[in-house]
Amino acid sequence: MGLVILVPWSFFLIALTKFLYHYLWVPLRIQHMMNSQGIKGPPYRFIHGNNKEVTKMKKEALSKAVGLTDDLFPRLQPHIYSWINTYGKNFVYWNGVRAEVVISEPELIKEVMKNSETIFQKRKLTDVGAKLLGNGLAFIEGEKWAKHRKLANHAFHGESLEWKGLEVKEIEVYNEFRFLTSEVISRIAFGSNYLEGEKIFAMLNKLKILVSQNIHKTAIPFINKLWKPADMLESEKLEKGIQDCVMEMIKKREDNVVSGEADSFGTDFLGLLVNAYHDLDDKNRVSLEDLVGECKTIYYAGRENVNSLLAWIVLHLAIHGDWQEKARREVIDIFGNQNPHLEGIAKLKIMTMIINETLRLYGPSHGLPRTVAREGQLGKFILPADIDILSLNIGPHRDPHLWGDDVHLFKPERFAEGIAKATNYTAAAFFPFGLGPRSCVGMTLATIETKIALSMILQRYTITISPTYVHSPIAIITIQPQHGIQIILEPLHSC
Repeated sequence: MGLVILVPWSFFLIALTKFLYHYLWVPLRIQHMMNSQGIKGPPYRFIHGNNKEVTKMKKEALSKAVGLTDDLFPRLQPHIYSWINTYGKNFVYWNGVRAEVVISEPELIKEVMKNSETIFQKRKLTDVGAKLLGNGLAFIEGEKWAKHRKLANHAFHGESLEWKGLEVKEIEVYNEFRFLTSEVISRIAFGSNYLEGEKIFAMLNKLKILVSQNIHKTAIPFINKLWKPADMLESEKLEKGIQDCVMEMIKKREDNVVSGEADSFGTDFLGLLVNAYHDLDDKNRVSLEDLVGECKTIYYAGRENVNSLLAWIVLHLAIHGDWQEKARREVIDIFGNQNPHLEGIAKLKIMTMIINETLRLYGPSHGLPRTVAREGQLGKFILPADIDILSLNIGPHRDPHLWGDDVHLFKPERFAEGIAKATNYTAAAFFPFGLGPRSCVGMTLATIETKIALSMILQRYTITISPTYVHSPIAIITIQPQHGIQIILEPLHSC
């Protein structure tokens, strides 16, 4: 009888010991290790870490009205802004039970980004996050990443846009750019159009919101294993829907080859992926899961990043009429009334300055997450294995020590002599598209697409801000306007 009672108690004590080890002892040990090296931060709180504080800070920040200003760090990432001011440029905080070391010193950021394949690897996504971008280029490692990167490099180069016949007739609000960027990425990457990808875009948008809602949501031990939260169930449903849509696109390509309507799967990104999916060489073959993951990544990033960038540029051109006129004069001098071409796109110096300054203030992400794969050194610090690192770009991009006291003002002239001179040759002072070998594969394409769209707008319209516009940027993975961007477009007399 005594033995029967003892056995379950033994299992209970073992489970309790493991629980306390992972949820108390390990965090306190890491906290002590970091603090002893001068990396301070808010104290670890049992199970939740600092997630409750982060949620409260974000809610308070978004409840406050903001004027027409670009000083948005306290609004977009209030917890990081507060803790940098309290603990310094490098600090540690707790996303639940996991330690996250936030770094904003350019030299440390450069070291992390240059060693992303060895010690500082891509961070594993949350369960919900994996449904959005899990097996795409942005979150895979090693040989698989190299293979997928090669495919993407072949598909996404500057000439991809040259023959696509992009036309812009009118731009009204932020959402209008979604149709434009959706159409462009659909044509270039998938040989289709916005209507064919509309279901995928809608499901990806819902997934994006779910991911944003769950970034600082604590996973309660044991409970999450007993039943799945509503967000997880919804994300699985959306993932299945996206996969079904992609499979339809793949089958269409395959059927065209079998029937003789086409002699190959195509040379666009989808065609290259389908070809790799059927490759007989194991070294070159990609799995169905990887193929779907890459399609999700390109559909999402190809639209979302350019959409946000275009919207914020147009807003600033509407506010800063002098820069709008400078950009228009440059466009007219180079293209006249003709459609933009690649040779001329490369000569748009003023527009490049405007794009870079907008990326500095409204970049596609606030930081690049990594995981410490094994114990290693970062600068003078020793970091234990299995903690997370956030290489902060919103910090360096808005650091007055790097950019001057006017850091929060929109001043494209900072980039008049190029990025290197603007950053005083500090590589990690400006990295909106990443840094090192893992920099964004679509960077060139995104820049060209932005320049073409802006050139066509400036050739045809003057842009002014609408009196109904309310400046309220929010971070839902990328920085986007909470209430849209209302602008007034007036045709030029020469149109």
